[in-house]
Amino acid sequence: MAEQAASPRDLRAGIPVDELEDGAIVAGQVDGEEAILVRSGTRFFAIGALCSHYHEHLVKGLVVDCTIRCPLHHASFDLATGEAVRAPAFDPLPCWRVEHGDGTVFVGERMTSQTLRENIPAPPTSVVIVGGGAAGFACADMLRREGYKGPVTMVCAEETLPCDRPNLSKDNLAGTAPEEWIYLRPAQAYADQRIELLRGLRVTAIDTGARTVALSDGNRLPYGALLLATGAEPVRLEIPGADPARVHVLRSVADNRAIVAQVTQAQRAIVVGASFIGLEVAASLRERGVEVHVVAPDSVPMQRVMGEDIGRFVQALHEAHGVVFHLGTTVARMDGTVATLANGDTIDADLIVLGVGVRPATALAEQAGLAVERGVSVDAHLQTSAPGVYAAGDIARWPDPHTGERMRVEHWVVATRQGQVAARNMLGRQEVFDAVPFFWSQHYDVMIHYVGHAEGWDAIEVDGVISDANAQVRYKRDGRTLAVATIGRDLDGLKAEFELERASPSS
Repeated sequence: MAEQAASPRDLRAGIPVDELEDGAIVAGQVDGEEAILVRSGTRFFAIGALCSHYHEHLVKGLVVDCTIRCPLHHASFDLATGEAVRAPAFDPLPCWRVEHGDGTVFVGERMTSQTLRENIPAPPTSVVIVGGGAAGFACADMLRREGYKGPVTMVCAEETLPCDRPNLSKDNLAGTAPEEWIYLRPAQAYADQRIELLRGLRVTAIDTGARTVALSDGNRLPYGALLLATGAEPVRLEIPGADPARVHVLRSVADNRAIVAQVTQAQRAIVVGASFIGLEVAASLRERGVEVHVVAPDSVPMQRVMGEDIGRFVQALHEAHGVVFHLGTTVARMDGTVATLANGDTIDADLIVLGVGVRPATALAEQAGLAVERGVSVDAHLQTSAPGVYAAGDIARWPDPHTGERMRVEHWVVATRQGQVAARNMLGRQEVFDAVPFFWSQHYDVMIHYVGHAEGWDAIEVDGVISDANAQVRYKRDGRTLAVATIGRDLDGLKAEFELERASPSS
């Protein structure tokens, strides 16, 4: 006879303090709702059990001071209030009162949501956000959560609502999730928060002296504070003879729709580039049953970022799912649907997807006279060289306190966290942006987490077996850990992030 699953632990019934070491997380339920009981130092907390981002179980997370971090995408929640204090989560979690006496900890009644903060000494007259991506959305959302009541306007070049951009190459492209699933908020949510979305418009000029922006429809908007979050633009290779209608990039919902419209009739596709985006597209197309050929000049996929061992592991993973690699070469020309490679090989393909990188969209900043150096230069508070103008996301180049160097990275989580910090600093919080960069990449059922930033290294240390999808990989220079990749070790990834946060350039 099969054993019955144990009933969830009733946290109202009480748990002996002796069972709760510092940092302990106990899963259970409160009145039928999943919850966890957490100890941090001498304090005890009860909070919802599932991350509000992708509903990962927080019992597998990490307690840091009076917060808990999600092991999946490293969101962070305040244990006392349930507030989502660090992206990629934006929605709060429920909390319950906790009491303890006679050596037992009891969970009590559910607490009401905390009121918004109101202590804004000199709020800007209005906020204009240039860009409808991750940084822009996070900024607008945080302004309202911080209690700002003035006008907030997002100028979005795309016609669609702000979306969870990493999913453009994953579930929806793979056909396992509807398009509605990738939007960060439904349209009504913006109206409810009084966030005006100007979709299908571009900012054509910024007058930092008059504090106005010119729009592509001829109108002008005044601003008290401005966030420049124009993101990055995909590199578009010119392939002689290629039909433009068959060559795609993937950066927007419109790009995603165009690929899906063709791929439903396609039998064979070429993905140009063995980067994260290119290989995620390859995996999604294989989910749809399309034959996929990856063409790239690299000798090993992702070697520049992850090193040879992880690169070969990912290549083998894709090959096991039927992907064919053509490495050390490029697409030289197209004749109808036939691609001729630089090495002379030919591939008959219905469509081509380019995944060869992006460039920061800095033209608007340059026209406005802002300091630009391989990105828009910002200070520790993400303010540009113009007062009241901030930059966040793929375009921002900031002074990183962990490395002592200026840094620009193209990670979605970094963009959202920068948007949040920029919002608070618009309201006078004077918060330093000091988050350690983090990103993840999904390949079939394998997730790779990466914390830190290593443009170069002189040593790689591997703990575990990469080929078994169970490893921690450290990238080091001069004996110092710059970044850590984990496969199948989510908690180790959280611990590595915390370790890097506490490190200094000299340690």
